[in-house]
Amino acid sequence: MSLNLQQRRYLKLMDIDVYVPRHVVAVPEPAPGAVPAGQGATQLALVATASTPVRPAVRNVSAAAAVEWEDIRRQVPACTRCGLHQERTQTVFGVGNPCAQWLIIGEAPGAEEDKQGEPFVGRAGQLLNAMLAAVGLKREEVFIANILKCRPPKNRDPKPDEAAACAPFLQKQIELIQPRIILALGRIAAQNLLHTDTPIGRMRGQRYEYPEPKVPVVVTYHPAYLLRSPTQKRKVWEDLQMAMGILREQA
Repeated sequence: MSLNLQQRRYLKLMDIDVYVPRHVVAVPEPAPGAVPAGQGATQLALVATASTPVRPAVRNVSAAAAVEWEDIRRQVPACTRCGLHQERTQTVFGVGNPCAQWLIIGEAPGAEEDKQGEPFVGRAGQLLNAMLAAVGLKREEVFIANILKCRPPKNRDPKPDEAAACAPFLQKQIELIQPRIILALGRIAAQNLLHTDTPIGRMRGQRYEYPEPKVPVVVTYHPAYLLRSPTQKRKVWEDLQMAMGILREQA
């Protein structure tokens, strides 16, 4: 696949080698330190160099599903199943396309998510948007949710009882969305979703399956971790390509 100047610049800033096939005319190397107009270096995460995503026929929410969506949307902000409801500003239900083929699952809301009521905002959200763009997806085309609907104090890890209390909500969302692929972001999301204590480094590169409904699961690093460890972005790119490959198998 031929890369344009901006794509090569992104990859260079990510410390990802660019391999140009012999039959492709190489794009001139960007000037050192050059950044596209209106783009900050801290926002440069992943570049859209993957193949066009597999897009099945568009599904519409059925009348019955719409009723169920409305019901669960009322249940979540009224939830008092665990102690987190005592300190939350608001719940974070999830956002995106209710018929998405990609379901993105993170850990729990942070301070900004607790304020805005939407998952993955701020710098981690910008990086997630870039990760999605890397496989040709827009944020509004996927559905983004978390293991927890409420923020744990000081962003600590979710406790087992808290994750268990929220599990029925996430399970219902998965049933209603009927995604073709689940991308689990980070250790907490992956271990809770798949009921395992396997370290995330060993979970990467493996195809898992959410039991019911049966949905392929790919595990990768959390965007917040990538902000602290940018050298791991190459591995996330590999994970995204793996997810794309699974989708192509289903086509």
